[in-house]
Amino acid sequence: MRGVALLMGLMWAIAVCAKPSPEVEAVLTQLGGGVERRLQARFELAGAAYPPQRVQLIAFKESRRLELWSYHEGVWRFIHDYAIFAASGGSGPKLREGDKQVPEGFYRIVELNPNSHFHLSMKLNYPNAYDWIQANKEGRGAPGSNIFIHGSAWSAGCLAVGNRYIEELFYLVARIGMERSAVLIAPYDFRAGESARPVKGPRWLKELYAYLKLRLAQFPLAHKKWLCPPGCREVNARRNTVPETVE
Repeated sequence: MRGVALLMGLMWAIAVCAKPSPEVEAVLTQLGGGVERRLQARFELAGAAYPPQRVQLIAFKESRRLELWSYHEGVWRFIHDYAIFAASGGSGPKLREGDKQVPEGFYRIVELNPNSHFHLSMKLNYPNAYDWIQANKEGRGAPGSNIFIHGSAWSAGCLAVGNRYIEELFYLVARIGMERSAVLIAPYDFRAGESARPVKGPRWLKELYAYLKLRLAQFPLAHKKWLCPPGCREVNARRNTVPETVE
């Protein structure tokens, strides 16, 4: 009985944590049907159910793009490629506070900030357990913190996707729950046969990249081709970099 009570208490705590705050609810109301309609259109084009059961964001630092994948009834579907307008640093993991590096790894969204200086933002759980293990081994007591996906077109160690795009992602994550959302950040797309490209970094970097490559295998490039006929990537790239899309 005691175990059941503890389990019920834990489930209640998770449910409370998953419920959006009043400030987040106010933002969702303010965004209104416009963002909802844009998301529904993207999911309909992909032949995916909306809202999804889970979502996965996949960011590639070199190509400056952020993929959105949705999960429903055992199937992952590609939904959309978002442009990343700014991401400071280069290939390789974040190692210390102030190095202006975007981290690399598998992360969870742990906070939705409706009062961000960058329109809206979603905080990642960097440093995660793996980041802390490596930092402790190397005597790095301050591996950094406060890593966000946010709006605007400027960033120092975070991923800036513009105001219009962060509205969609913020709304989607708030609707399905942060606990059903994850973020993978890689230096480049290992699925495109680029795994042999050298990146300077610590000794454990090869192990990390092998793990990220394994994670990415769940989201094959072949599942994206039907949605993007020849020539559309160049058109989308031009559309995603015009200044108007930042607002």
